[in-house]
Amino acid sequence: MTLLEHRKRRHIEVCLDGDVGYRGVTTGLERYRLPYNALTQTRLDDVDLATEFLGARLRAPVLVGAMTGGVELSGVINRNLAIAAQRLGIGMMLGSQRVMFNSVVGERAAASFTVRDVAPDVLLVGNIGLAQLTRESVPDIVSALDRVAANALAVHTNPLQEAMQANGDTDCAGSLDRLHEVVPMLDYPVLLKEVGHGIGRSAVAELLRRNGESPVDAIDVAGAGGTSWSRVEQLVRYGELRYPDLADWGIPTAQALVEVRAALPRIPLVASGGIRTGSDAAKALALGADVVALARPLLSAAIESAGAVVDWLQRFVDELRVCLHGCGATDLAALRGLGVVPVG
Repeated sequence: MTLLEHRKRRHIEVCLDGDVGYRGVTTGLERYRLPYNALTQTRLDDVDLATEFLGARLRAPVLVGAMTGGVELSGVINRNLAIAAQRLGIGMMLGSQRVMFNSVVGERAAASFTVRDVAPDVLLVGNIGLAQLTRESVPDIVSALDRVAANALAVHTNPLQEAMQANGDTDCAGSLDRLHEVVPMLDYPVLLKEVGHGIGRSAVAELLRRNGESPVDAIDVAGAGGTSWSRVEQLVRYGELRYPDLADWGIPTAQALVEVRAALPRIPLVASGGIRTGSDAAKALALGADVVALARPLLSAAIESAGAVVDWLQRFVDELRVCLHGCGATDLAALRGLGVVPVG
């Protein structure tokens, strides 16, 4: 097992068994409530959760978030997640495919990302780090996406996680220029995402500084309040929390969502980071998200079976549908029109 494979395996173990959530930061979604309507005129069974995202039709505005890949257990996890996504008609993000670039283990790693045989219709989003997004890497990126038959590419930016990681990519100089230059070279829709520390107003200002236009097709705000990858990397690297303040650093999901939506009113947005319930999802959608994504809550179910993942996600979607019904919203557009009510 290479060092990269070992680290990916440790990520799974720590996320499964460790205390990796934020302590002093919440998503901020608890600061809002949905507008309850006691005289709703909707039929629960007729509430329409369908939407389009990155050119694909989803039966519900939900993505399985980027989780893992590159080791044998990852293959089990990804296939169970993909089977569930296929059954429910939702989308799926893959974990970082950087390991597929490795000449030693690349082909072995590719098998852990290969899910098209069990999920032929799923919106499948590949994944690479911004640090690996270079002109020279374009053939490798395209090959990795083609190998798994992805529909789109997520480029993750995670400076805090990398700073906590042993031998992490800590040179971020020029990354914005490369984003603007390389994205047009890829014949795929591109989504920019954090990993759980948030994309907010300052990052969007940097994104637009070059020419006033976003180089990417969508953004996943991936805010703070769920899994802290600064915490995960410290536990993996040191076996303890050496920098507790850094483990709780980030932009809460609700704040990130509001800030990015205000700056980019028309770009498709994913809300992730601590989305745990259908009510969380409804609030995020009402705040301006197009879809929501969740990852860690599915991890133990994905190790168990595809059926366990389906059961978990079906409850999530059912709760989301009840939320729309209780608001008096027949579909997602109606929910967004109602908005949310600040608490306090």
